Amino acid sequence: MATRAATSGGLWRAFQRVYYNLAGFNQVGMMYDDTLVWIPEVEEAVRRLPPDLYNERCFRIKRAMDLSLKHRVLPKEERLSFDEDVRYLKPYLDEVMKEMKEKKEWNSR
Repeated sequence: MATRAATSGGLWRAFQRVYYNLAGFNQVGMMYDDTLVWIPEVEEAVRRLPPDLYNERCFRIKRAMDLSLKHRVLPKEERLSFDEDVRYLKPYLDEVMKEMKEKKEWNSR
């Protein structure tokens, strides 16, 4: 039974890798968190980013827009791989979601 779970986990990971490469955002140098839908929670999380992470995000988005306008992609050696893509926004987004949930609960009393 443990072998089956390990195999399905490995299969899921392989599916994630394929989807990551097919999504195409890595071909223009973006990370997964750069593609999140711009909802109030994401907006607040981005606002809380340290200046260096914020500037790196802006650079990636501007480079992606430039490459898109030129109908070009990055060379394979410059693209981010699935393993290199870090969820840099997740800690900030989790914090914002927790605060918004607490605020909602507090206001419902």
